[in-house]
Amino acid sequence: MLQSLRISNYALIQSLEMQPNSALNTITGETGAGKSIMLGAVGLLLGNRADTKALLDEDKKCVVEGSFQIGTYGLEDFFKANDLDFESECIIRREISPNGKSRAFVNDTPVGLDILRELGLFLMDIHSQHDNLRLGDGAYQLGLVDFFTQSKTEFEAYQEAFGIYQKTAKALEKLTHEAAEMKKEADFNKFQLEELSSIQLQAGEQQNLESDQELLENAEEIKSKIQEILGQLQDDQFGALRLLSMANQGLQQLTRYAHKFQAYSERFQSMVIELKDIAASLEDEDAGLEVDFEKLEIIRQRLSNIYHLQQKHGLDSVEKLIELEKELADKVFQVENLDESLEKLRIEKTKAEKEMLVQAKALTEKRKSGFSPFASQLQRLLQQLGMEDARVEFIHQEIAPSKNGVDQIEILFSANKGIKPQALKQVASGGEFSRLIFAIKYIMADKMALPTLIFDEIDTGVSGEVALQLVRMMKEISKKHQVICISHLPQVAAKGDQHYFVYKDNSSDKTISKIRLLGKEERITEIAKMIAGANPSASAFESAKELLAN
Repeated sequence: MLQSLRISNYALIQSLEMQPNSALNTITGETGAGKSIMLGAVGLLLGNRADTKALLDEDKKCVVEGSFQIGTYGLEDFFKANDLDFESECIIRREISPNGKSRAFVNDTPVGLDILRELGLFLMDIHSQHDNLRLGDGAYQLGLVDFFTQSKTEFEAYQEAFGIYQKTAKALEKLTHEAAEMKKEADFNKFQLEELSSIQLQAGEQQNLESDQELLENAEEIKSKIQEILGQLQDDQFGALRLLSMANQGLQQLTRYAHKFQAYSERFQSMVIELKDIAASLEDEDAGLEVDFEKLEIIRQRLSNIYHLQQKHGLDSVEKLIELEKELADKVFQVENLDESLEKLRIEKTKAEKEMLVQAKALTEKRKSGFSPFASQLQRLLQQLGMEDARVEFIHQEIAPSKNGVDQIEILFSANKGIKPQALKQVASGGEFSRLIFAIKYIMADKMALPTLIFDEIDTGVSGEVALQLVRMMKEISKKHQVICISHLPQVAAKGDQHYFVYKDNSSDKTISKIRLLGKEERITEIAKMIAGANPSASAFESAKELLAN
């Protein structure tokens, strides 16, 4: 339940604090004093969008903070799923900066409005004039039936089955579309695959072929040049190795004269060894290289085929051609196995559809079981609220499966004897709507685990004994739920366990709204004014005392 509410710099509210009672709280005040403004501020805590126009002082930020006692409402999993710290006292805060930036916090952890809205569904149910419009909506009516029949288990089972069916149906639709496209390209893909597969590409072969081509194209010149170099190195009289051998002998003689020349001798010998190794390697190259025009032509043809495929497919390496070959092979394989895949998905879809319809039927039966008792309870309550001839009927028809099931319902209503029940938006007046909605909320209060219910002028269009009956029912609700009621009726105001008064303060340059908790004598005066106006008579005071006493 709502333990405390603090509002600052919002609309006409400069600063406001209240600590509602756990039972029935009534809020009264003159029209335009700011009662409904409070609901706008509370709406911010439930995730409604903010507007900088709501700032009283445009240079300061607006802060709305609510403290909720949630220890017994089983919200631990919600907090864990959203990575929030769970405390039995939950503090929700919204801030609106002058620059328009809005921030939301749950127990001082920043959250998005989607989380705030989801959490708000567990904390409060606010009736406003907007509910009058929603009541005519089929989806809203269906939700009421689900609450009444406690269809959560059946609804969740249906939604799970519907989700599986949707996923399977979309997969089949996608594959069917892809199959049509792939079959159009099948012959071309197969031709390209055969062309690529026929030359049996190997990773890295292009570099090797280009190197071999380079050698073979210059084989004669290479062999001639190697022989020339070998002659320069190995000639018995004037070859470099012969001359170096003589120099090596001189260095060895130096080492006998002085030890320091040993290092030079070793370095020189290393150089000679390396040069001999080069000569030996050149001999191997010469022996391994042949002038082979037939082999050269084979390499040229192979490279020509590779270059042609690269140009054709806009690729620059054999490796990428191999990747393309694999992709084409996959596409060809898929096309060759499309019928099998499509048939498998069709079977899965049929199976999922059957399961979905089984769950839909169970949900429909659960919903239909509530039509008659729901209508009967509503009629009985409406009779208690002064509508003795009220009639309520449910019209049901099955529709194509959707996320809400296969049911479409419409609540028909008649307030007068001899008038056939019709759609709500066609027949109900403001006062009738208020009583109908209140009767629904009264029934739902037993079905919901909501800590707090807020009624914004739910008593519009009622008076006298009907108003007394309405507030008695509120008192019943307040035994299990915290109730906050904004009212213009003295009968309602008098029954609150706490009575708050909202008023305008014009003492400064700018009009602001304030709220205060009324004491016993203040309540008598306020209720007397609600009965008889600004200057109540003695009899009005007596009536106020009587209402409070009763």
